[in-house]
Amino acid sequence: MIHNEDPRRVGGAARDAVPVAPSMGPALAAAHVPPGGGAIAPRTLGIAAVASAIGLAAALIAEVLTHSLALVTNLAFFHRWSFEDASPADNRLGGWVVLVPVAGALLVGLMARYGSKAIRGHGIPEAMENVLFNQSRIPARVLFMKPLSAVVSIGTGGPFGAEGPIIATGGALGSLVGQFAKITAEERKILLASGAAAGMSATFGSPVAAVLLAIELLLFEYRARSLVPVAFAACTAAAVRIALVGTAPAFSVGVLAQPGAGAIFAYVMVGAIMGLLAVGVTKAVYAVEDAFERLPIHWMWWPALGAIPVGVIGIVAPRTMGVGYSNIEQMVSGELAGTALFTLCAFKLVSWLFSLGSGTSGGTLAPLFTVGGGAGAAVAGLFAVLAPHSGIDPRLGALVGMAAMFAGASRAPLASVVFAFETTRQAVGLLPLLGGCCAAYLIACVMAKHSIMTEKIARRGRPVPTDYAADYLSQVLVRDIGAKAVVTLSASQTIAEVRGWLAEDGALLHHHGFPVLDGETLVGVVTQRELLAPSLQAETTVAVIVSRAPVVIGVDATARAAADLMVREAVGRLPVLERGRLVGIVTRSDLLEAHSDRLASEQQARRFRRIGLRGARA
Repeated sequence: MIHNEDPRRVGGAARDAVPVAPSMGPALAAAHVPPGGGAIAPRTLGIAAVASAIGLAAALIAEVLTHSLALVTNLAFFHRWSFEDASPADNRLGGWVVLVPVAGALLVGLMARYGSKAIRGHGIPEAMENVLFNQSRIPARVLFMKPLSAVVSIGTGGPFGAEGPIIATGGALGSLVGQFAKITAEERKILLASGAAAGMSATFGSPVAAVLLAIELLLFEYRARSLVPVAFAACTAAAVRIALVGTAPAFSVGVLAQPGAGAIFAYVMVGAIMGLLAVGVTKAVYAVEDAFERLPIHWMWWPALGAIPVGVIGIVAPRTMGVGYSNIEQMVSGELAGTALFTLCAFKLVSWLFSLGSGTSGGTLAPLFTVGGGAGAAVAGLFAVLAPHSGIDPRLGALVGMAAMFAGASRAPLASVVFAFETTRQAVGLLPLLGGCCAAYLIACVMAKHSIMTEKIARRGRPVPTDYAADYLSQVLVRDIGAKAVVTLSASQTIAEVRGWLAEDGALLHHHGFPVLDGETLVGVVTQRELLAPSLQAETTVAVIVSRAPVVIGVDATARAAADLMVREAVGRLPVLERGRLVGIVTRSDLLEAHSDRLASEQQARRFRRIGLRGARA
């Protein structure tokens, strides 16, 4: 038995204690030491291959859905069988146009009630909820019902973009594939995010923005194991889009001049105003939703009621109906301005609020882009009038406005910046976009706890992550918390000797586990509870009650690895090895203490240097 005074027990001084084996590989494997290796597991290659296949399928689904949407639009508004792009704005139905979105919404309500309730809403909050609380399992019927309901809803004039249903469908496809494969919940999450990212990439030709959106809204992590498959899926979908559609950007802007310092400041102010507007829009969406919740009729009928304002507004402002990507392009290109711009944005917002709040099948991206683009162009135009020589361009203001609106509403600033760049190819807009989107993000975070995506989840009493901070335990080494004095027992000692020793030294009762040595070999760990078990005979040796091979950890392993190993092996303490020698022990209390240190570092404000007339001093 080694006592406290024994120098072999003191932290890094334990140099002559317990060599595990001359050849460490087999011994460490038998002792359950986590193996070394690369940053990601080799099976990630297989996940990446599956993700690429999902990206291909999602891109084809996006193409089919786009053509189906065109067909339904032609049938509903023009009574013709055609897959050519058509806009509800060109209809000649007059006042009868009110009936078209109402009929479509009624059909969506029936599909939701008798098909799947999961098709209601814009899909991303539902995907987030499945990732967080349902092991990324989306019901299989959503894969078919979501695109079908979206085609009906948008094709009959619903004020939504096609990207939301496509993203939701891609996510459902990834989830479904993951449910058939024997994979972990984390890997299923990666496939779900891969499908969603592929859907966005196929719609707009924005693979990098799609990856960032997946990271910010679905993955809740930035790790090689998740980034690589999602990136492959987005690239595959973008390649398919290039083959089918071409290489042209989603929105043509024209030539923009490089903004000066004053203009950049103005665009940042545009972003801040969009942040305020994003908070207001989010609150308005859920206020309308709450109003529908109070109606004394079944929710199946709500979409039809919400479609009435859509149809009425469609009489006076037909451009508010349908996808409206052409509206966004005209905003950022400067073709739409003045009263027409204001009318479109105001009516689009009202129409979208009632339709989405009613629980129909639709999305948020295109409406937010439209409202933000219009508001951004208007604010930038005002700044240009007030400062005519500043070089402020309303077109760039529209671009910043649409991206900042989405950044504030969704809390995805990086995805918003890159999306605006990829869909327009305007490199001169990167700096204004970065400043504007970050300003909107800051304002939105200060003024509202949840985004338009997470508010729905939070209302259901579910905790939603808001920050993606690094895992502190991954930054702490075991040597910092576990290389310390360790009390050991000899395998040959009897239970009587150990109990007598414990009774003599009451301080040892604070030790709940003891490494057991057989000469210089670590044979296991016994707990105080095992040592004090009434059923043990006094002459029984400690070696007899060692029930399992030792579970150990290396001194250079992270505290996170130690915590994971404790959970995986169902142990409360790990002997710490350095070069095969016992140098300490790490326990659950050590991990909690590490967390305590983290909290203290975040909350305690300290000054380490002072500036005085005689210079700085420590």
